[in-house]
Amino acid sequence: MNPLPDAAQTALEQFSQAAGWEQRARLLLEWGQRLAPLSDAERCTANQVQGCSSQVWLVADGPAGASQWRADSDARLLRGLLAVLLARINTLPVSELAQLDIADWFNQLGLQRQLTPSRSNGLHAVLQHILKHA
Repeated sequence: MNPLPDAAQTALEQFSQAAGWEQRARLLLEWGQRLAPLSDAERCTANQVQGCSSQVWLVADGPAGASQWRADSDARLLRGLLAVLLARINTLPVSELAQLDIADWFNQLGLQRQLTPSRSNGLHAVLQHILKHA
């Protein structure tokens, strides 16, 4: 298995040092603030992820097949989850994206137990959206 991207390694280190859910929740909010906001034009139906209970938009940067993504959501906690997901998947080739175990990634971060079924399904919908458009 390839080493983690730098951003994912940073996330793993930070979340591993968190002493409980409250610290992890604060970290999620901080990571969510790092996401560059999408323009109004990018917050369109074509970029909206279906299957999420909150509104989520994904935008690919670069040529078709590139795995550099930007995301936004109307939910603060979900923005953080998106940020750590993108930290894990940005720069991965499509073949590795298809093999990625999202549940394992969030488990490594100590977040899996706090993911509601709705959020977990939404994050899977995000990955499926990325795979479909990659």
